[in-house]
Parts: sequence; C-alpha cells; structure tokens
Amino acid sequence: MPKRYWYIIMTYVITQLSALIGVPIAKEFGLSNFDAIAVWSVLSFTIATIIILLLLKPDIKEVSMSRDASGAGGVILWSIAGVFLALFAQGLAAAIESNVFGIPPGSENTMGLMEIARESPLFILLPVVFAPITEEIIFRKVIFGSIYKRTNFWIAVLFSALIFGAFHFDFKHMLVYFSMGVVFAFLYVKTKRIITPIVAHMAMNSFVVVTQYFLDEEDIRRMQEQLETIFIGGIL
Repeated sequence: MPKRYWYIIMTYVITQLSALIGVPIAKEFGLSNFDAIAVWSVLSFTIATIIILLLLKPDIKEVSMSRDASGAGGVILWSIAGVFLALFAQGLAAAIESNVFGIPPGSENTMGLMEIARESPLFILLPVVFAPITEEIIFRKVIFGSIYKRTNFWIAVLFSALIFGAFHFDFKHMLVYFSMGVVFAFLYVKTKRIITPIVAHMAMNSFVVVTQYFLDEEDIRRMQEQLETIFIGGIL
C-alpha cells in the first residue's frame, strides 16, 4: 500500500476522533450540543476532505490518463444504476436480517444522525456530501482496492465491509454494510473510477435523508417493515 494511503487513513481516523475534543470546544462558544456536533463535523470533514483529495492527486491523474476507465457517460449511467442497486441490496439485506436472524429493522446509527440533522440542518452536509466522498475513498479506493489487487473481489469486499461497519459502530447490521460494500465495489471495479460509487453513495444518502427527515422513529420503522414485506414477497 502506498504511503499516501496510510496518510489518508490517518486523516480519516483523526477526523473521527477529533469530535471528542472539538465538540466541547464548540460548546464553549454558546452552541447547543447538536449545533456543536454539526459545526465541528462539517468543519473537520471539510478540512479532511481537502487533505484526502490532495493526497489522492497522483491517483486522480493516473485515472484521467487511463483508457480502461469509463468516460463521463459511463460514470453517469452506472451512478444512476448504482442508486437502485444500492437501495435494493440494502432492502434485501435488511429483510434477511429481520426475517432470518431476528434483528429488528432500522439502524440506530442512522436514527442518531437524523436526530442531529433535525435539530441542526447544517449536519445534513455530513451524510450527503462529506461521508460519501471520504468513505468511498477510504473503504473502496484504499482498503478494497489494495486488497483486491492481491486477492479477489469477494475477499476484498468482505474485509472492507467489515471495517466499514466497524467504523459505524453498527455490528448488528453488518449484512447491510456488506451488501453496500458489494454494490459500491462493483461500481468502482466496473468503471475504474472512484467518482462512480461516490455519486451513487451521495444520491442514496440524499434519498435516505429526505425520506427520514420529516418522519419520526415509529413512521420510519413502519416504512422499513413495509419495504421488507415487498422484498420478501418479491423473492418468494
């Protein structure tokens, strides 16, 4: 793995941990807890995204000169298709978790993020913009890509998805993270451009934010159960 990849990982980890110091500092300026989380998250991830993109500059230049990578049309097409694939994979994984393993629908991680977003809308920038960029670079470009070069697609997806789930502290829904890892890794391999899963990830997160922003927890769970019924019914 190139040294710059380790710097990218370190930047991401430091940014995640920085909230432990940054949020209390932000609250000293009179901000509420939610506003402090939102302001610090957006500020820290803005800086982190810039640093990560600068570190990734050699890779971006290499891809722009590659004849194997998809053009703009292919990226747009697969980004759109990727949204539907991601939503289907996530719904199917959630249905399996609920009906086979008895895991209740709904991610506490997602609900926690949406609670912050409702109290401080600035926070929406994190799941819609910064998370897709940094996560796809970290988990697909760096981790999945590095393992994929030495092993095969499924081993690379398994390891990158496990790490992806671990960073979200949502181990109950590891199958959902694995399903997302499969789709986004497929988009990356298919087009050989990391921008494709980034755009698909942004669109999917935007859909989730829009649909859940105005719903309470009970409405969200009811909608998830209805979707699971549709997925299971379609399979059977």
